[in-house]
Amino acid sequence: MANLKTLKTRIKSVKSTQKMTKAMKMVAASRLKKAKHAVEVSRPFADKIHEMVCNLASNIAVRGNLDEKFPLLTGKGKNSSYLIIVMSSDRGLCGGLNGATVKFTKNRINNLIAEGKEVKIICVGKKSYEQLRSLYGKKIVDHFFGIFRGVVEHKSAEEVTQKITELYAQNQFDICEVIYSKFKSAIAQEQICKQIVPAQIKVVEKDQSFDSPVEYEPDQEEILQDLLPRNLSIQIYNQLLENSASEQGARMAAMEAASNNAGKMIKNLTLVYNRTRQANITKELIDIISGANTV
Repeated sequence: MANLKTLKTRIKSVKSTQKMTKAMKMVAASRLKKAKHAVEVSRPFADKIHEMVCNLASNIAVRGNLDEKFPLLTGKGKNSSYLIIVMSSDRGLCGGLNGATVKFTKNRINNLIAEGKEVKIICVGKKSYEQLRSLYGKKIVDHFFGIFRGVVEHKSAEEVTQKITELYAQNQFDICEVIYSKFKSAIAQEQICKQIVPAQIKVVEKDQSFDSPVEYEPDQEEILQDLLPRNLSIQIYNQLLENSASEQGARMAAMEAASNNAGKMIKNLTLVYNRTRQANITKELIDIISGANTV
């Protein structure tokens, strides 16, 4: 009978876990809907501001003033040091999303080190920090926790942008790359490595006699000088939203799989429980019949 009690306790425990995973799946599905909408809204805005920077850079390039005034756009002529921004979640229970991001990051860092580059790391999200600090603790220069615990706000992107621009002004790095999970669907996320400093802007070479049909007030150089940090902030904000949506999608899929596995386990345990109970009843009947025959 002790075996039956153990099985009954195990079934009760698995059912309790299943209730928890189903609840987490519903919460993740609700958050995914909001995060997906935010991503879909932010993508066109990020693309348009990028297009504006491209157009302004192309106009200014005609006058030959591009290289000397806009280091965020053109760089500083060196590529010996890299700053890697790693985006992960602050919480677990989202399948292999964080593991895939950390593995992707390790490969990128090891490749850069093999090329003789200096690497610095900023972790956005607690999980990447916990998994990277054992190997690259001395390379981690800063971290940001709590951004993905609620609704991702633009001020969080501004804080990360401010840190990047400060380090760049202090000549702490030459190239900055962001590693994040791009949202494709609820069950599909892709790890992306994107360079954001210097900005990957395609400058279209135009004829020297080209006159822009748009009149700028103030002048184009001043607008571009103000637009470049804003573009950097918007791109990081979009990447934070992509990573947040990927986290919720991965968590919803993971919790659904966990609920299904719990259901299968309950079914198997119930079958074992019934068989054990049947065996115990049969054994007791045999003992009673045997005892009656000996009398």
